[in-house]
Amino acid sequence: MSSLTGTREASHAYSWYEGDPDTLSKQLDNFLADVPNTINDKDVPITGAKIIIAPHAGYSYSGPCAAWAYKCLDLSKAKRIFVLGPSHTYYLRGCALTTFAKYETPFGELTVDADVIQKLRDTGKFQDISRRNDVEEHSLEMHLPYLHKRITQTLGADHPAPTIVPILVGDNSGPEEKAFGALLAPHLADPDAAVVVSSDFCHWGARFGYTAYAAGGDTADLQSLTRRSATPADPPVHESIRLVDQEAMDAVASGDHDAFVDNLRRTKNTVCGRHPIGVTMAALEVLARDAGGPDGDRFRFKFVQYQRSSLVQDYSDSSVSYASAYAIV
Repeated sequence: MSSLTGTREASHAYSWYEGDPDTLSKQLDNFLADVPNTINDKDVPITGAKIIIAPHAGYSYSGPCAAWAYKCLDLSKAKRIFVLGPSHTYYLRGCALTTFAKYETPFGELTVDADVIQKLRDTGKFQDISRRNDVEEHSLEMHLPYLHKRITQTLGADHPAPTIVPILVGDNSGPEEKAFGALLAPHLADPDAAVVVSSDFCHWGARFGYTAYAAGGDTADLQSLTRRSATPADPPVHESIRLVDQEAMDAVASGDHDAFVDNLRRTKNTVCGRHPIGVTMAALEVLARDAGGPDGDRFRFKFVQYQRSSLVQDYSDSSVSYASAYAIV
C-alpha cells in the first residue's frame, strides 16, 4: 500500500496565478502564443527536449518567460515528470519528497508517482517534506498549471496524464549535488521521464541582501552598492545584473557542474534554484559520460529566454531575473 495520502491544495491559486480555470487557460495560451514556433532552428516542442529550467514567480512576472521553456518541452513520450525545486519555507539539507498522493491545479489533479517516490525513499537518502511546508512552498506548485496545460496540448485531454515526482532540493555542497545527480541519473535516462527544474535567477536589491555591481562591466571585481553609492552609469545596474546572470547561464550551458558551482562561489549570485540546477547538471554529466561524452546538442542546457522583473537603476531598486532553458536527452 502506498504511503502517499491526500491531495495538496493549489494554495497559491487566486494570488500568484489565476484560480479560475478558463481565465488561467486563456492566460497561458496567450503566453505560449507569444513564443515563436521555431527556436534554435528547431520546431517546437523540440524533439528530445525532456528537461527544462523555468522560473517560479507569480505568472504576471515570470509567466511569459516560463512559456519559452514549456513550449520547448517534449512530453510526447512522458509517463512521469520530475519537478525539482528549492525550499523557500524552511532550511533543508539534502533532498525531500512529498507525502501527498495528488496535487491540485485549477485544471484538475495531477497524481504523484507512488512507485518512484518509494524507490527514492528506499535509498535512505531522502527526507519527507512536512505537509505544512509542502502546502506553503511555491517552487513546485507554480509549474503544475503549465504542466497540465502542456500535457493536455501534447497528449490530449482523454490521454492518461503522466504522474509527477515532486522533489525539494536543499542547500547542498557541490559533491552532495553530484551524489544526488548520480542517484537520479538512471531515472532521468528513462525514455518515459521528463524533468522540470524550478529556478529564478538573480534576486538583486537590499531586501535580498545582494547589491553586487560590476563597475565598467568587469564581473571579476564585483562591488556592493550601498545607500551612499552614486547612481551607476557604466554600466547601468540592470546591465550589470544581466552580465552576472549571463556568466551563470554560460556556466550552466557549459555542461560542467564544477564550473557552475565555481561561478556562484565567486559572484554569490542569488540564483534561488541553484541546487536543483546543480543536481540536474550532475545527472546530465553522468548521462553524457555513459553515452561516451556530449553528443551535439544532447545533455547540455540551451537558454532561450532571459527577463527581469524591472530594470534597476540604483541601490533603492530591486529586481528578480527569470531564465528559460531546455536540454535534449
